Amino acid sequence: MDDAYPRRVVVTGLGLVTPLGAEATMNWRRALAGERGTRALEAEDVPASEREAFERRARANGGATWGAGIAHDAYDGSLWCEGGRLAPFVGFGRCAAAEAVTDAGLTFGDEARDDVGVSFGAGMGGVSDLTHAGGLMRNGELRKLSPYFVPKILANAAAGKISMDFKLRGPNLAAATACATSAHCIGDAFRALQRGDASVMIAGGSEGCIDLVSMSAFAKARALSASGHARPFDSRRDGFVMGEGAGVLILETLEHARERGAKKVYAEIRGYGASGDAHHVTRASPDGDGAARAMRAALRDAGIDDPFDVGYVNAHATGTPLGDAAEVRALKTVFGAEAIESGAVVTTSTKGATGHLLGAAGAIEAAYTALTLHTGDVPPTCGYEELDSTLGIPIVGVGARLRESARAAMSNSFGFGGTNASLIFARAPPLE
Repeated sequence: MDDAYPRRVVVTGLGLVTPLGAEATMNWRRALAGERGTRALEAEDVPASEREAFERRARANGGATWGAGIAHDAYDGSLWCEGGRLAPFVGFGRCAAAEAVTDAGLTFGDEARDDVGVSFGAGMGGVSDLTHAGGLMRNGELRKLSPYFVPKILANAAAGKISMDFKLRGPNLAAATACATSAHCIGDAFRALQRGDASVMIAGGSEGCIDLVSMSAFAKARALSASGHARPFDSRRDGFVMGEGAGVLILETLEHARERGAKKVYAEIRGYGASGDAHHVTRASPDGDGAARAMRAALRDAGIDDPFDVGYVNAHATGTPLGDAAEVRALKTVFGAEAIESGAVVTTSTKGATGHLLGAAGAIEAAYTALTLHTGDVPPTCGYEELDSTLGIPIVGVGARLRESARAAMSNSFGFGGTNASLIFARAPPLE
């Protein structure tokens, strides 16, 4: 792995709001312990306008409901959502960004910063607000439409609000690429820093669509778990469990981190690869070709000639039968079947613990990947208990460690529409 790279970019701060907790340290502790943050969805979890319909559906199905990862269990959104004027995904993003900025030791003061930007997106945005507006239209009550309706549903609403929170006037970007959204946002921020467009970027994504319409739609697409449990790689896997929350990484040039006296670096971001399947709007290409091309592009971008330099992969694996199988095929294509099946390149999915946070998933899993390099601990795949012999992915339990010879780790994110993103992180360089 070549250590010479122009405008090196490092991760100096993390902020997380997930079903495991509204703080990065808590998230990491619970993820390493193999704890689940998901539970059965209840009427109080969906917007008030949908609760009657939710209860009717539950009664019609004998009380059965879906599993979900509710960030509100450990998060008070009243402040961050400004009394309901902002959508939940915006509130999640603001909360995670504030934690990440503090964690990085950044102080922006009262002066606007032209060299600090934001790259932050959402996959679904304010679905429940759209649903509510549709109900008003159906009932002839559009006069009751909130004046905040448009900014609540825009995919870039969180990016804009985060920039306002800190008076940041650098690049202001937002991707909306389904479940690859926040991975692409991190990649875009990485590129902006490499080009010299900014010194610091707040990067990530959020999602807040635990609502009846979104849940029903994914269930109709046969993507949600009927059992209510996410089991990535497991022989019993039957779909994902939807989660909500946000993930934020503070990315800055190594030069800037050194000049300002940053106290820590979690990891260095070294490579970013993106590709398209051009296959199907919801199903990944079964041979995993698109995913493999994104991984290889990230490895090339990172200057990694020997894939064995990568010791850990945080897989996209959501727990769907087809999606997990396609990703495993891609991993074996890139790293070799022996490296994957022997566990030499350890592969886990943290979605068994958090649920699938759609547009926020990539940033949360990128944070976990950086933490793996920082601490040497590998998060297990919660819910993976019965080996699927057709995949050959080893079961990784609590207490696993990254091999010392590993110099890098990978985080994968794939989305509907056949969009793929892969990020490569390396062990942190010294700050001196």
